[in-house]
Amino acid sequence: MNAHTLNRKFHYWAAAVVALPVLVILLTGLLLQLKKQLTWVQPQEQRGVGKEPTLTMPRLLEICRTAQDAGVHSWADIQRVDLRPSKGLLKVYTGTHWEIQIDALTAQVLQVAYRRSDIIESLHDGSWFHPELLVVVAIIGVLTSILLPVVAKAKSKASQVSCLSNFRQLSLGVMLYVRDHENTFPPVRKVSGLHL
Repeated sequence: MNAHTLNRKFHYWAAAVVALPVLVILLTGLLLQLKKQLTWVQPQEQRGVGKEPTLTMPRLLEICRTAQDAGVHSWADIQRVDLRPSKGLLKVYTGTHWEIQIDALTAQVLQVAYRRSDIIESLHDGSWFHPELLVVVAIIGVLTSILLPVVAKAKSKASQVSCLSNFRQLSLGVMLYVRDHENTFPPVRKVSGLHL
């Protein structure tokens, strides 16, 4: 494979690698625009009966512990709590991306659902990727850009050495022919327009 073909293949794959993050950003952005309509992304918001919350914080933790799927055992498992007085609703977000919707007046659990919008947001803004990972990718990119010309030069040098070796073998063969045939060179034949 020559350097030109290698360069084309490298740019082909590099374009795919560059396009992948752009596609992730576009797709996650589209999902975030539609998150209120897609319950797969974000659970639909329920309505409570009262407007004023009557729950205490210890009672709220006790209610969250009853939601088996959410896996809440202590306050360390809860990421944040949102109060929506206009809807009479408390939303509890867990560290495992579950959302518990609780009626603010009756303390009844209205819904327990998995919330993917936070994961999609972190993919969209890039915070899902660890900075260490980005540094490693950058180092690999720099090393690749440094090594590609070196590899191309090594292939070119190998091709030159191979060509020189072939020429040496032909010369040696002609010299042996001349020695064996009383100092006469091999006959020249014309083959399809070429002199051999």
